[in-house]
Amino acid sequence: MTQPTQTQERGILLSEAALRQVKSLQASQGQDLCLRVGVRQGGCSGMSYMMDFEDISKITPQDEVFDYDGFKIVCDRKSLLYLYGLMLDYSNAMIGGGFQFTNPNASQTCGCGKSFGV
Repeated sequence: MTQPTQTQERGILLSEAALRQVKSLQASQGQDLCLRVGVRQGGCSGMSYMMDFEDISKITPQDEVFDYDGFKIVCDRKSLLYLYGLMLDYSNAMIGGGFQFTNPNASQTCGCGKSFGV
């Protein structure tokens, strides 16, 4: 796993590789979007990660916003209870590539790495 982009404490951490990838994906959308990260019920282990771009105008006072050199990651406070300290990494490996979640709050994770339990 690669290191976070900065040592400044943030609720959700991004590796340099993940930051490069989300900025690239954002640029391909052609809009000024933020990345919303959260959890929902379901998945092999009880809860699954969700991640999607959304318009910055949808940020609410109930959201926590983490700024990475102008790129914003948004997480609602309820999800942040389960995600605080999450490290989001990215790999372009042919097998096992894509975004990887390392969640210090998870007591169990599924084999695919996309769901967890607490």
